[in-house]
Amino acid sequence: MDFIKSVAGLVAKATNLDINEIVSLIEIPKQGMGDYAFPCFKLSKVMRKAPNLIAEEIASKIEKSDFIEEVKVVNAYINFYINKKIYVEDVIKNVIEKKEKFIESEIGKDKTIVIDYSSPNIAKPFHIGHLRSTVIGNSLYKIYKALGYNVVGINYLGDWGTQFGKLIVAYKKWGSKEAVERDDIKELSRIYVKFHDEAENNPELNDEARAWLVKMQNGDEEALSLWKWFCEISMKEFNRIYDRLDITFDSYKGESFYNDKMAPVVEEIREKGLLKESNGAQIVDLEEYNMPPCLILRSDGGTLYPTRDIAAAIYRKNHYDFHKCIYITALDQNLHFAQWFKVIDLMGYDWAKDLVHTPFGLVRLGDGKLSTRKGHVVLMEDILNMAVDKAKAIIEEKNPNLENKDDVAEAVGVGAIIFEDLFNSRIKNVVFDFDRMLSFEGETGPYAQYTYARACSILKKAGVENVDSDINAGLITDEASFNVCKVINEFSEKIQEAGERYEPYIVSRQIIELCKAFNKFYNENNIMNSEDDVKKARLAIVYAVKTILSSTLKLLGVKTPEQM
Repeated sequence: MDFIKSVAGLVAKATNLDINEIVSLIEIPKQGMGDYAFPCFKLSKVMRKAPNLIAEEIASKIEKSDFIEEVKVVNAYINFYINKKIYVEDVIKNVIEKKEKFIESEIGKDKTIVIDYSSPNIAKPFHIGHLRSTVIGNSLYKIYKALGYNVVGINYLGDWGTQFGKLIVAYKKWGSKEAVERDDIKELSRIYVKFHDEAENNPELNDEARAWLVKMQNGDEEALSLWKWFCEISMKEFNRIYDRLDITFDSYKGESFYNDKMAPVVEEIREKGLLKESNGAQIVDLEEYNMPPCLILRSDGGTLYPTRDIAAAIYRKNHYDFHKCIYITALDQNLHFAQWFKVIDLMGYDWAKDLVHTPFGLVRLGDGKLSTRKGHVVLMEDILNMAVDKAKAIIEEKNPNLENKDDVAEAVGVGAIIFEDLFNSRIKNVVFDFDRMLSFEGETGPYAQYTYARACSILKKAGVENVDSDINAGLITDEASFNVCKVINEFSEKIQEAGERYEPYIVSRQIIELCKAFNKFYNENNIMNSEDDVKKARLAIVYAVKTILSSTLKLLGVKTPEQM
């Protein structure tokens, strides 16, 4: 039962207002003030009365209903008190019968969402700076899947450009096949950093790098052979990290895929009268839109990032016919996306409005941004290892006889990092504090995982694998039980909101609310020693919590070990 919509239906009958408008106005009041509240402020202009008088008038016309226990007017609000028995029974039975499908919907049916995320640069290490795009994108991917969309996850690899010319020069001057085969991406990173150090005193090295890029563009066999080798080495490194994060992609089409697709796009921009010359370069003038010009071609005829992004967007629209195409990158790329989105718009494509840049704050480690050029990087693998080692130490201290300790430590350590990243609005910066994020108390991933494991333990102790939905809901209408059901029932709305706002933290916050509500329920209700009917009903709540925690933590990419 959709209780908000049902409440809105009662108000609609009493007012002749549009039910969807009423739904948008309904609020969740403070505890003790009812379960749903309809504010009457906006009606005062239309009805020409004080909001509190309007509330009294509407309330007097609301029909009695089985699912409403009481209707009270408080100032300008009409407060609705739900029949707890009907509410609890509806929520618990739905979870038991639908299981993980309880949180799913068909809002996105027959619509495709493309998400461009992670997108590390080939031949550079996967560092902590790649984490945010990767886990935010993965979570949104899962959220849109739950909302019924067809989702395409694209890892737009940085596998082309001047950096490869630099790397080839560095390899030929200071590298060797043996060293690269032995140390793989660490060696590539070492010689890449050395190139930049040497180029500060010897700028001619940059000319050599550009010459090698031209060779790549012209199909030179040696240049392309080295490029492919560097790509293969990098993908082994990236896939090792993705495996630990349990992340996969539907497409790995990187920048190189669009090499033969840019010339037609440049010609189209020119034919539409948008291309202008500026100091030898070709630009689209965006002064009218309070933006710097968007560079399309360099003075030497080379393409730039906007050229490639425009070509990629047109390809994706033609190939996937997306409802939305979402780009998950750092906040400092706002201008870049605004510029080429506007170029797409000026080209006459009405789907420019469906391109969405979803920016995020940075991971900071005390001294600012991370830089591959200077060699100052914190490798993602090192961060994961550190978290897992700390999780293992906690497990050894708290539960040394736990089976599969290594697997649980991996799930807890990696889960703690992901949950921490997704617990606040994506625009906020993330500062790692391992002691806090690995705590089993507070608003953390381990706390959520431990709550799930507690639910599993209760069911196991009771000898229950599956719970019968035929329960006496009148036995579990106490405040703690009712609050658990309310939090569970709000998940569908929260998941939809997370998709609309591109904010996974809305789901992670709701998960913590469920954990708090469940632990309060657990502390206030004796489950194992209660009478049979009461025990059965309370175990149904435990089963519902277990089911919802499992399915919603999956939306974040966090695993749920059954023992901790």
